[in-house]
Amino acid sequence: MLNLKQRLAAQPQGVTAIFFIQIFSTLGFAVLYSTLVFYMTKKLSFSVKDSTAIFGVFGAFNYGLHLFGGYLGGRFLSNRNLFVGGMVLQVIGCGIISSGNVMPLYVGLAFFLTGCGLNVTCLNLMLTQRFRPEDQRRESAFLWNYAGMNLGFFIGFTVSGHYELTQDYVSLFIFATVGNFVAIVLAALNWKVLKDLNTPLLTATPEKFKLRLLAGILILIGVIPIVFWNLKNASLSSELVIAAGIAIAAVLIIVTMRHPDAREKNNMWAYLILAVGSLVFWTLYQMAPSGLSLFIDSNVERRLFGIEIAPQWVQNLNTIVIMIGGPLMAIWFKNLRDKGWKIDIPQQFSASLILIGIGFLVLPIGILFADKNGLVNFNWIVLSYIFQSVGELLISPVGYAMIGRLAPTQYQGVMMGAWMLVTGVASILSSYFSGFIPEASAGNAVVTNQVYSTIFSNLGWGSVAVGVVMIFLIPALRRLISDAPNANGATAPTT
Repeated sequence: MLNLKQRLAAQPQGVTAIFFIQIFSTLGFAVLYSTLVFYMTKKLSFSVKDSTAIFGVFGAFNYGLHLFGGYLGGRFLSNRNLFVGGMVLQVIGCGIISSGNVMPLYVGLAFFLTGCGLNVTCLNLMLTQRFRPEDQRRESAFLWNYAGMNLGFFIGFTVSGHYELTQDYVSLFIFATVGNFVAIVLAALNWKVLKDLNTPLLTATPEKFKLRLLAGILILIGVIPIVFWNLKNASLSSELVIAAGIAIAAVLIIVTMRHPDAREKNNMWAYLILAVGSLVFWTLYQMAPSGLSLFIDSNVERRLFGIEIAPQWVQNLNTIVIMIGGPLMAIWFKNLRDKGWKIDIPQQFSASLILIGIGFLVLPIGILFADKNGLVNFNWIVLSYIFQSVGELLISPVGYAMIGRLAPTQYQGVMMGAWMLVTGVASILSSYFSGFIPEASAGNAVVTNQVYSTIFSNLGWGSVAVGVVMIFLIPALRRLISDAPNANGATAPTT
């Protein structure tokens, strides 16, 4: 414990506060992420197709608003103000949802999603501003912050599972409300040390700051009805997100074809190819809180040693693998590279696609060995989540870092936004596949297992096929990816 205190004390002022704020600010999202589909299908009697469609829009807008949140915080409200304002909206949203009716669900989700989508980036920006560019402590601080986020998810998933077993959703949403409120209190207690240190807003005169603050508040409030409309019209919204994804992809292809710098053009082509792999991976990955959770709830033997395992608790398998496997994989990769092994982005993307594909392919095998009631042994779920989580470790950490390397300076903002949109589109595609999940009332596990087996097989083999194609593309991708020219004009070697 002394060592932990020493580590925290060695960080710049505000870093420790952000670590604990991260834990509590994650609780509300963890609750809705793991429970929303169950709440809609079981409590509000939504169909599987409708509930997964709404969840797809929820995921798409959550990721899509992240980029806008950084812009709104840095130029209008300040990151500190926007974070607290977003948390206030999350508290209001969870409180409204807890009423237990259909219309409050849409209204509450609109408030919550606006706050959550816009303030996540602000917390990361506040953290990075505590460090100078050359400060080597930044990486350690972000690792701690990532651990805090995962701890928040672990607590949120665990509590969600407890209340899921008793169907006490009101108490669950009240818990989320209290957790988010604690984050506001912690931010208020550390208000001075969380101030913005390097944003365009700091250069504004007091008069301009007030005008921007007012404009920022109006924008923040104006986003709520937009999100509400999209949630109410989930099917149309899904089509709009897909259309936006196709349009931006077309624009990026045209921009890449016309880009004058040959080296940068090659990097942009590599980015586009890897984006396809990322789309496939995150589509399968985001099945976990929707279609896969419904399968676990109705077709898996969830009683271990006499204890009933809530579907939300299964999500913690991912959290545990990430928290333990992340450092171990980093050490393993370092040792391999020290021995001369070449481990790079194309290899990691390929492996991640094959691993998550295998994670889905083990499920039909488990269905094949189901008991007489059609229930699948829980060990198959554990194995599936391990494969999926290891795949995440290979692709997630390098995704955003890759953009800084491959995107030309003038396109970095657009390409970062497009990368976030990939995850949003994946959320919509995931909802489409989850919409094929059979209704619980349509029959027991014996009847529905064949449908699940077909869905999981198709998704798994599709991901493996894309992963194999990526393997064959590794030499081409390595030729495309290159760093900036060195002082002699030659291209620096890739790693």
